[in-house]
Amino acid sequence: MKILMTGATGLLGGHLVQSLQQRGEQIRALVLPVENVSKLEAQGVEVVRGDVTDASTLTPAVKDVEVIIHLAGMMGVNRPLADYRLVNVMGTENLYRVAQAEGVRRFVHTSSHTVYGLGHGRFMTEEDPLKPDPDPYGITKAEGDRLLQRLQQDSKVETVILRPGTFFGPGDRLHYGRMAQRVKAGKGVIIGRGNNALPFCYVTDIVQGFLLATYHKNAPGNIYNITNDHPMTQLEIFNAIADDVDVPHPTRRLPYLPIYYGSMGAEIIAKITGTKPIVTRLGALMFGSDNKHSVEKARRELGYEPAVPLRDGLKLAAAWFNSGGMDQPLVTQASQYAPLGGARN
Repeated sequence: MKILMTGATGLLGGHLVQSLQQRGEQIRALVLPVENVSKLEAQGVEVVRGDVTDASTLTPAVKDVEVIIHLAGMMGVNRPLADYRLVNVMGTENLYRVAQAEGVRRFVHTSSHTVYGLGHGRFMTEEDPLKPDPDPYGITKAEGDRLLQRLQQDSKVETVILRPGTFFGPGDRLHYGRMAQRVKAGKGVIIGRGNNALPFCYVTDIVQGFLLATYHKNAPGNIYNITNDHPMTQLEIFNAIADDVDVPHPTRRLPYLPIYYGSMGAEIIAKITGTKPIVTRLGALMFGSDNKHSVEKARRELGYEPAVPLRDGLKLAAAWFNSGGMDQPLVTQASQYAPLGGARN
């Protein structure tokens, strides 16, 4: 069948394209005009240029596809809430409404574990309320999640919402790459006691969740957490990274609460000065608080089962890092800073 994917140039998209092609599927990728698509084209992926924030560009991409897998979103950049909302909420609505108009059978939407908020210290389930922290990414992913829940009620499109954990693997510059760089440079810092769980999952286990959402008969109309429910602690992860990149374990520790409240001040200063904050509340919460998520629903209804232990995944990511992975040419960074087609001056 023909599948449209947004976010195909990213880490998760690259793995998912490969897995779907191995199943004989025809992949069409919706990509921004600024994005480098040479790798996709070499893989035989059909490329259509467009922008989810500009609904007028979407029909050529959606036409004649059976399934849409919507991975694209704004994250990890210092842009205003309005920009995040334009991509993560309005862009999602634009794509979904065109999918309805064009008779798409199934729509798989990427939400996030951050929609629950961070630091609950227990296994969060799909029944927990959405209470994102005051961060543009979490706020707008929760808004997009709620939006899809509303839209699907009066829709013939089979709709699946996935809330993945923070995924990593070879090629991950945003999470693993930054962590490994700091540890390698002797700048690794443990926030708090270090015994808090980090909500990480190896990328191929996230891919497994998306494949189940794409094919499984039980998936439509449902929401699923997709992550590794045997998390490692902050200290275990940073020590593992240090071992893998062959440097001493981090010994510097900073108390959690001062870091968290200091991040609030850093964000205010950055907003006034137009600079990037040295630390954000999302970063403090992600690394300094305890975050776990249950996958029992996905396990029970879809047969989902994380297959890559986190320690093994860290070794695979380290092999990429140690081979100079962070020095390889960037492919997708421009897309996060690109002008938004749906913006109105």
